[in-house]
Amino acid sequence: MGLGDMIMSLKDNPYFGAGFGLFGIGMAAAVGRKSLQFGMIAFRRHCMITLDVPSKDKSYQWLLQWISERGTKTQHLSVETSFHQSDAGRVSTKYDFIPSPGSHFFFYKNHWIKVERTREKQMIDFNKAAPFETVTLTAFGRNRSIYFNILEEARQMALQRQEGRTIMYTALGAEWRPFGYPRRKRPINSVVLDSSVSDRILVDIKEFIDNPKWYMDRGIPYRRGYLLYGPPGCGKSSYINALAGELDYSICVLNLSERGLTDDRLNHLLTVAPEQSIILLEDVDAAFVSRDVSMENSVAYQGLSRLTLSGLLNALDGVASAEARIIFMTTNYVERLDAALIRPGRVDVKEKIDYATDIQLQQMFTRFYPNQLTAQAKLFSESARNLGTNISLAQVQGLFLMYKANPDLAMQNISMLKSM
Repeated sequence: MGLGDMIMSLKDNPYFGAGFGLFGIGMAAAVGRKSLQFGMIAFRRHCMITLDVPSKDKSYQWLLQWISERGTKTQHLSVETSFHQSDAGRVSTKYDFIPSPGSHFFFYKNHWIKVERTREKQMIDFNKAAPFETVTLTAFGRNRSIYFNILEEARQMALQRQEGRTIMYTALGAEWRPFGYPRRKRPINSVVLDSSVSDRILVDIKEFIDNPKWYMDRGIPYRRGYLLYGPPGCGKSSYINALAGELDYSICVLNLSERGLTDDRLNHLLTVAPEQSIILLEDVDAAFVSRDVSMENSVAYQGLSRLTLSGLLNALDGVASAEARIIFMTTNYVERLDAALIRPGRVDVKEKIDYATDIQLQQMFTRFYPNQLTAQAKLFSESARNLGTNISLAQVQGLFLMYKANPDLAMQNISMLKSM
């Protein structure tokens, strides 16, 4: 009996026609579908490896850039516009094409890898003002090292893009976000400070970075605090920028006078600061004054945020304060700071960055006018001293910028330093 004859006999069968046969076929089909689904789930679970990378993870952008460089096999793309700043400050535009939301494929080290970029339309990341996204990588096998290799390549590619640059971070909500373009690293010798001050700070901070075990063996919190104080325009912020470049560190700038800053948020920000970064608290005197100073007579106390002095002290060296942290504070008025804020343990090194000395004035002159004789540099410093006023390096730089190519005019107009 052939298949056709069998079907015809079933059709004529009254029990089959009553629906029992159709019910049995439907049950068999349903069981087959379920078996296939369970089989696919078991296959994916035991024969495939999947990696989910959410958009809030630091490696998310690295991975997207890496995938765009690798070139996925897709015609559905999204554009990501970025800007590159040259050493001269000129900004150029770059367009990167990355896989759009959906499924894509690429080949990596003898493995076909599926890329699935999904976007949650109902969930918004308020810090980025964009929907939450996830990139899922799926490959055959159970070897996790393939994903470690991909993430490491993506990280190295990101580091190469930032090589020779200092990244500036600013606090946005509860996280640190890059601020502006990565800046070209400033050589440490480009900041004309008193040599003993620069050398002392550099030696101290390198000794701290290289000896974490020394602190741990003695039960000393592994963190270091620095205070640079002195008149404005003498190179405090410039030196910190150059120091970060020398150490290959980034800089996290935190404004203590920000209105939305609270004790809890400050503590959280100090705890989650990027690794290998300097936390910079500029003009700390503008947020807090000594408890010995009358608040009525202190302009610095006006317009405070919800941050309290006790909250700052606890964030710096409290029970919950973070380890492996470097903090720099700057101030123009060290006498306004509370003694508890700058005691040892919170501030370990204090250095005064003062008005320009004769050596600094001569170094500035020879740097701007390298073809001039040493005698001319000495004459410039003597003439500047005869003005009878304290001179900052910012004032000297302002004068030299006015007469970039003419040291004689700079000498003739040296009296302009008084009005700068």
